[in-house]
Amino acid sequence: MSTIEFNEMLLSNAEFLKPFTATLTHDQDDARDLYQETLCKALANQDKYHEGTNIKAWLYTIMRNIFINHYRRRAKQRTIFDHTPNEFLLNQGAHAVHNEALSTISLKEMQAAIYKLPALFRNPFLLYFEGYRYNEIAKALHEPLGTIKSRIHFARKLLKKQINRS
Repeated sequence: MSTIEFNEMLLSNAEFLKPFTATLTHDQDDARDLYQETLCKALANQDKYHEGTNIKAWLYTIMRNIFINHYRRRAKQRTIFDHTPNEFLLNQGAHAVHNEALSTISLKEMQAAIYKLPALFRNPFLLYFEGYRYNEIAKALHEPLGTIKSRIHFARKLLKKQINRS
């Protein structure tokens, strides 16, 4: 497909994008920016378009991906700059909360309670506590995902009873 044919096809289908931009952004200026960036990206990636592919779906996908990337970028930019001499970055959304439960339960008491759990519950709970995801634990223990989730749930319930912190 030649560049001229692609450009004509792009322009003839571009108007269908405008309502979708308004739905995503809820702001006229952002909608225009998203529309323009989508068309620019489509032109830049013309070589990735395969003739016969639904051009509208291809353009909608480009637009949706641009919108998601901008959303994620904005979420990361919610960081403010502190102009103190040390120049720390402070996260605006995070709030420190004092947790009395951590101060009243000793680490030894918690470890003892974990090791009193039956092995059926203890093993998946320890892996979860170490930071593994449910699906990783399921693969490692050769168990179904739902079984792992319920065992970790019951391990938490048993720990609450053992520590008397229901």
